[in-house]
Amino acid sequence: MSSRPGSPRPEEVIVALQRQLAACQREKTQAKAEDFGKGALSQMDKKGAFKRKDATFRDVVKKDGTYPPESGRYVLYVSYACPWASRCLAVLHMKKLDKHIEICSVYPTWGRTRPADPNDPHTGWVFVDPNQESKEEFSTTNTAGWGCYGLGSHLTKDTVNGFACVRDIYESQKGKETHTFSVPIFYDKKTKSIVCNESSIIIEFLNTEFDDLEGVNASLNLSPKEYKTKIEEVNSWVYPGINNGVYKCGFAKSQEAYENAFFALFDALDKTEDILSKSRYICGNVMTMADIRLFVTIIRFDEVYAVYFKTNGKLIREYPNILDWTRELYQIPEIQKSVDFWHIKNHYYTSHPNLNLYGVVPLGPSGLKANRDKKRVDAIFLEPHSRATL
Repeated sequence: MSSRPGSPRPEEVIVALQRQLAACQREKTQAKAEDFGKGALSQMDKKGAFKRKDATFRDVVKKDGTYPPESGRYVLYVSYACPWASRCLAVLHMKKLDKHIEICSVYPTWGRTRPADPNDPHTGWVFVDPNQESKEEFSTTNTAGWGCYGLGSHLTKDTVNGFACVRDIYESQKGKETHTFSVPIFYDKKTKSIVCNESSIIIEFLNTEFDDLEGVNASLNLSPKEYKTKIEEVNSWVYPGINNGVYKCGFAKSQEAYENAFFALFDALDKTEDILSKSRYICGNVMTMADIRLFVTIIRFDEVYAVYFKTNGKLIREYPNILDWTRELYQIPEIQKSVDFWHIKNHYYTSHPNLNLYGVVPLGPSGLKANRDKKRVDAIFLEPHSRATL
């Protein structure tokens, strides 16, 4: 039997199916090894609902503590794709800490962390050399062997330890097991130890503990005492409903789990829209840490979550007040430094073969004829806003 013109040959279909089966088998293997740092995709309950586990390393930087605030002592390991890491980047830049704390950034597409070991299927954050001679020729595929991705901005080697991947950092911490090899990591170069990998803790000590260092924006306090109760109240519904809610939708393995997360997400977004119709910021008339925590999810919503995580009830551009609020925050230069859509889109769409086997990255509105010449994914967030009138 002959194939229709332009259709795949039978042998090509077989190869594609074999690759898909291999990708699914890798995920199955990972799920069985949940206690070996296999990542978020294995954190599921028996009903197929995503259940994020708490971070393992939860020390803090503080004066007279084990980890005192010192210039040049620490490095922040991040992915610009990761919202949890990006909230740390935003606070770091807003506090003007980039001269005191080093930043190391991974490649967005997950890779095999033990490529020489056929019995170790783990995939995760890896480092690449952005200054290699054949930069124009550099390309990598997703872990199923599909796609072709080059070098973008905000890439570094591990300049501290020379490790090849984030997994190496965690496995260097002898006697301290972890369930996932995640970012961000706040790392002490002096003692060669992980201080903290919980973003909600990192952003708080970045906010206050380095204020005595030269050039730091000590006048900025994103967690003022008079707003503490309100910030905690907002976080109590923003985190489960929105920050983690998009992941509950995207990683759900049952219709019931997906729909429960979907309804909770859009209830929370409706609540956010109502608050921002009356208030300039989510906790009132002052920007707080709650705005930063919310922003990192909202800025990724239309380009990634609405498509990839099936959160397609409404787009952020359909919420006029959330959109205007997002524009205000994005147009703050220090916050904008924490956003890189090349990292964001390439990571999500290319790192999970079980969700997107061929690693095709959607263009979004930037692919429309009116926007092609601009070559900017963020054009909608650069338009004027009217938040100051509230």
